[in-house]
Amino acid sequence: MTRVALYARYSSDLQSAASVADQLRLCREQAERDGHFVVEAFSDHAISGRHLSNRPGLLALLEQARSGAFDLVLAEGLDRLSRDQADIATLYKTLSFHGVRLATSPKARSASSISASRGQ
Repeated sequence: MTRVALYARYSSDLQSAASVADQLRLCREQAERDGHFVVEAFSDHAISGRHLSNRPGLLALLEQARSGAFDLVLAEGLDRLSRDQADIATLYKTLSFHGVRLATSPKARSASSISASRGQ
């Protein structure tokens, strides 16, 4: 069974605090539909997606990825991870190096996804 970490974020100027709960619910439902086991949920509240370094939830997710705690990161959309394409590429490379795939929920407003695993 695939071990999944969920990630959600909202920006104070664009969304409400309820958005994180909604994002996590959508992702949890997607994981269940796919037969995955959710091991942890990470989130950042009222923090811009412009930079990676100022988000404790995302930094904790990356630390757990390094330790092999999960196989897949699921977010509502790539913009929840970052608004910067270069940062998305960095996250993808970092997670891939640790054998973790990255995906977004097809039920969400942004139906894009990326997947990769070590050796591909």
